[in-house]
Amino acid sequence: MKLGIVGLPNVGKSSLFNALTGAGAPSENYPFCTIDPNVGVVAVPDRRMDFLVNLYHPAKVTPAVVEFVDIAGLVKGASRGEGLGNKFLSHIREVDAILHVVRCFEDDNVTHVDGSINSVRDAETINFELLFADMETVEKRLQRSGKMAKSGDKKYKLECDTLEKVKAQLESGVFAAGMDLSEEERAIVSELFLLTDKPMLYAANVSEKDAAAPDPAALPQVAKLCALAEKQGAEVMVVCARLEEELSQLPPEERSAFLAELGIAQSSLDALIQKSYKLLNLISFLTAGEKEVRAWTIKRGTKAPAAAGKIHSDFERGFIRAEIVAFEDLKACGDMATARARGLVRQEGKDYVMQDGDVTLFKFNV
Repeated sequence: MKLGIVGLPNVGKSSLFNALTGAGAPSENYPFCTIDPNVGVVAVPDRRMDFLVNLYHPAKVTPAVVEFVDIAGLVKGASRGEGLGNKFLSHIREVDAILHVVRCFEDDNVTHVDGSINSVRDAETINFELLFADMETVEKRLQRSGKMAKSGDKKYKLECDTLEKVKAQLESGVFAAGMDLSEEERAIVSELFLLTDKPMLYAANVSEKDAAAPDPAALPQVAKLCALAEKQGAEVMVVCARLEEELSQLPPEERSAFLAELGIAQSSLDALIQKSYKLLNLISFLTAGEKEVRAWTIKRGTKAPAAAGKIHSDFERGFIRAEIVAFEDLKACGDMATARARGLVRQEGKDYVMQDGDVTLFKFNV
């Protein structure tokens, strides 16, 4: 599962990507510094893993991961091919969710493509390009479906009606993800892979000074962005990309002292990664023992046999049952033997829907 980092040029996308991945992508002060997307795999911070490691002292520790893609800066007119727009939009089409970085800091040394800072205008510039690209996609599909509907096929009549409905809402600025659609209509829309149907998280990129403010979310540019995001049903994370990039280059033991000097309690990077993971509708179940402690990534709503298949196809094919204890119950008990003695270790069958933090042992027979 991939999460694409998008935004205007010079808003801090590559700095944030560098902080997330330690990949050292170029982040020079000019548009289109990133042309081919950079890709990085990032471990998902999970304190539950720390407890299990201390409990089992395993030979190997494997965290869950999420993939970030640093996509070059879009500009107004991207949907018409401006600024290599078609290429960049195709990169967005390939990701599963969007991390939309919006500049909320003033800095005369960092060029702004529009000459001034306005978080809502900048966010809407990107959003409009996504909407315009989707309108074009829907229009093309509508023309094809319209021809097929003339044959009297009811399937294409429903498709045409749905596409007309979607087109009208896109034209009024509604993202596909936020449209009120029936299950049948949603199935039709999902086949189009619309850009605005992807979940979106805003990253409000602030200065180091503003990152130390008592309530960064109350800063004028951030507050305006929050109001826009609320209308879309999206969330906003406040980050300082430059600070996080500098922090990522320091040894772990020096990071706390560096933050303390700036008057900042903690890095916002862990929370951003965790929110990105949730944005992709992902959860983790855990396996633990002396050989390995591991977080396994699954989609929310996955049933036990399919989760077992993440470990090995034989586990799914020969699934018998899952032995499960909720992580919080295990933590409260202190060890598996106590959890078992208290009746907190459950035997779950094929219809069990896995929950985030399930500590699991699968039983199977092939």
